[in-house]
Amino acid sequence: QAQLVESGGGLVQAGGSLRLSCAASGRTFSSYGMGWFRRAPGKEREFVAAINWTGGSTYYADSVKGRFTISRDNAKNMVYLQMNSLKPEDTAVYYCAAQARPYSRGSPDPYDYGYWGQGTQVTVSS
Repeated sequence: QAQLVESGGGLVQAGGSLRLSCAASGRTFSSYGMGWFRRAPGKEREFVAAINWTGGSTYYADSVKGRFTISRDNAKNMVYLQMNSLKPEDTAVYYCAAQARPYSRGSPDPYDYGYWGQGTQVTVSS
């Protein structure tokens, strides 16, 4: 059974950094586009970052561009989100997702994703 498990969340002060990891198991996702999404309290789920299946193309929400970096290690079946210069408004549950179709380029549309992790909480204090 395919599974995505996020880790690396926690409490950090504004201006700090965190690195989220997403471990895939049950199948290989090396040929799938991957993404990170987040849901803040009382808000809709929103796109954060995506990466195509080769790792050669990345996409970011304007709110995180220049501060967050998505990467992947296909040999380890892992995806990462490096978050720098964190702000209180980055506080949310962060979800890792894999696209439903192989050889996909990464997408900001959550409906393009067929696999989701349980999420990891990120809290940024001011």
